[in-house]
Amino acid sequence: MTVLVFVEDAGDELSRQALTFARVIGPGLGDDVHAVLLGAAAGPSGLAEHGVAAAPSGVAAAAPAGLAEHGVAVAHLAGGLDAYAPAAWAQAIVELIGRLSPVAVVGPGSDRGNEVLAHVAAKTDLPMAANCVSFTSGEPSSLVRVRWGGSLLEEARLHGSPALLTVAPHAVAAETVTPAAEVTVSAFTPAVADADLLARISERATAATAGVSLADAAVVVSGGRGVGSSAGFAVIEELAELLGGAVGCSRAVTSAGWRPHTDQVGQTGTKISPEIYIACGISGATQHMAGCKGAKKLLAINPDGEASIFANADYAVIGDLHEVVPAISAEIRKARGA
Repeated sequence: MTVLVFVEDAGDELSRQALTFARVIGPGLGDDVHAVLLGAAAGPSGLAEHGVAAAPSGVAAAAPAGLAEHGVAVAHLAGGLDAYAPAAWAQAIVELIGRLSPVAVVGPGSDRGNEVLAHVAAKTDLPMAANCVSFTSGEPSSLVRVRWGGSLLEEARLHGSPALLTVAPHAVAAETVTPAAEVTVSAFTPAVADADLLARISERATAATAGVSLADAAVVVSGGRGVGSSAGFAVIEELAELLGGAVGCSRAVTSAGWRPHTDQVGQTGTKISPEIYIACGISGATQHMAGCKGAKKLLAINPDGEASIFANADYAVIGDLHEVVPAISAEIRKARGA
C-alpha cells in the first residue's frame, strides 16, 4: 500500500523521521513510500540542482540525495512553486492524492508540515491528526499522538481516507534501509488557482547566526530565569563555545528580553535533539520539556533540589549555575591544556 510523505528537504531531520514513520506504520502499510518535494527543492531552479529538467512526469533521473536510503520508491518534484504558499503546496499534494490513492499522507512535525497538511485537510474535507507517534490503518484508523506539550499520549480514532498525519518531532528515530532502493523521479507542475497564492512568502529575512544552529547542534547549553540577566549568559556562551555547541534558553528568558526568540527551546520555540542538553537555571516546565525531549542525555544544573527538571535529568547538579558552569569550563580548559 502506498504512503505519500511531504518532505520539506531531503536532508531535514524531521522529514527523515516522517519517512521512517511512513515505512513502519501498520503491517505492510509503507511497502510503497512516495515522497513529494515542493518549493525551492523542486521548483525550476531546484529541479536543475537535482539533475531534473522541468519536463513531463516520469522523468528518470537522480533523486535528491538521502531519499533512497530512507526507502523512497518514487520522488515527486513539483515545479513552479518556488515561494512558500501553504494553500498552493497543499494543492500539489491533493493532486497526487487523486493520482496515487495513498492510504496515508504523512508530514514532518514542523510548523510548515502541520500547516500544509492542515490545508490538505481543508481541501479534501478530511480530518488531520498532528503529532502522531503510532498509526494503524483501518475503518476507522487508530493512532496515538502527543498532547499537552508532551505531557500525555492520546489514543484516538481517525475516520476517512487517506489518513492525514504529521509525526511528533523526535518521537521516531530516523533510520535508513539497506540496501538503498533506486528512486524513480517524477516531475510535475500542479494546477494552482490564483486563490491558492494569496498567502505566500514574498521576502525572507535571515537571522544573523554564528556557529552551529540550535536545531542541528550536538550540544546545547541553555539558560533559564536563574541566569538572572542578559549579561549572565556570558558563562553559558563560554561553555557552549568550548563544547562546540549552541546556546538556548527558556521562554521566561525571551519574555524578559534577555535573548531573542530564535534561541528559545520549547513547545513554542525550537524542538531540539542534541547528544546532550545542559539546562542551567531552568525549572523544567512542561512547555520547555516538550522542546528538549529529543535530547539523548540531559544534564540539569539548579540550586533547587526539588525542581521538576530533575525528574527528567540523566545527570543532576544541585548548585548555583554561576559557580558550577564556570567551574565546568575551567576543567575543560585544564583538560585541554589551555
